[in-house]
Amino acid sequence: MNRLIEIVRSFADRRLLIVGDAIADQFLYGNISRVSREAPVFILRHEQTQTVPGGAANCAINLAALGARVSLIAAVGNDEPGRELRARLEAAGVDVSGVIASDKLQTTTKVRILAGQSHSNKQQVIRIDYEGNPLSDGEPREAITESLKNALPSAEAIVISDYNYGVVDDRAIALVREAGPKPVLVDSRFRLSEFTGFTAATPNEDEVEHLIDGAITSTDELELAAQRLKTELGHRALLVTRGAQGMMLLADNAAPLHIPAVGSEQSVDVTGAGDTVIATFALAIACDASFADAARLANYAGGLVVMKRGTASVTAAELEHSILSSEHD
Repeated sequence: MNRLIEIVRSFADRRLLIVGDAIADQFLYGNISRVSREAPVFILRHEQTQTVPGGAANCAINLAALGARVSLIAAVGNDEPGRELRARLEAAGVDVSGVIASDKLQTTTKVRILAGQSHSNKQQVIRIDYEGNPLSDGEPREAITESLKNALPSAEAIVISDYNYGVVDDRAIALVREAGPKPVLVDSRFRLSEFTGFTAATPNEDEVEHLIDGAITSTDELELAAQRLKTELGHRALLVTRGAQGMMLLADNAAPLHIPAVGSEQSVDVTGAGDTVIATFALAIACDASFADAARLANYAGGLVVMKRGTASVTAAELEHSILSSEHD
């Protein structure tokens, strides 16, 4: 426990670079007032709408909350969600000089509608996605490439946060490969198999099943599937997140490490939890932590963030408190 606390206390001022797809996560809250006469649906009386950074932007927010110095390379539209995204990132202390805003783009926005009775917890009832066109060649692409070239030399570790909206293309991957012997951590929702030869990746169990094209029904099958995926990727480590069952780490030639989940078994909201996990994992590795200790810290952070509503982050103080609390349990 003392070793983990020491790692957390070394988080401050580490320089990390995030490259990937920034998403505006909107949460629309309302009270159910009555049933509509027009159709058999409830009428929702709007209370408030919040816009917070999601995707790669959420990863950046989490790193900043943990004390790191963070630069984000991403692209947004020159629209209201894009402006609000940049403003929230700047307020959190994230360097947004590499966040390209363009009239040619629409900010990817995910609207979650949460409804309930007055004085009750609101539950998500539907999500509406506004997806812009994939980033293509042209002025925004060239601007991203130049920003990435400028940011790479000063980064101590790099996180690729790929949601398949086009920021991380072949040129971006090649530039990261050429950046020298720095830790590169990958979180890719649909294209993980394309990110070979990096340091580590953090897929969830469902993503592992998709990548091996087969169901996983036991711990032994998970270990074999993850080892196969790690070998195919050529990564030093693979951290598989398993929700309420915690995490499993495969690192170098060590035996699989199963890490039980911490905190309550009933999560409040898992939105963006994967961003918190890879942010903590990457920052710990940038502090020269072992893969095992970095995974344990990521597990603590994941256990904290799923108890918060909406897209959220974890601070270094919260992480340290969670570690100390578990020691006394």
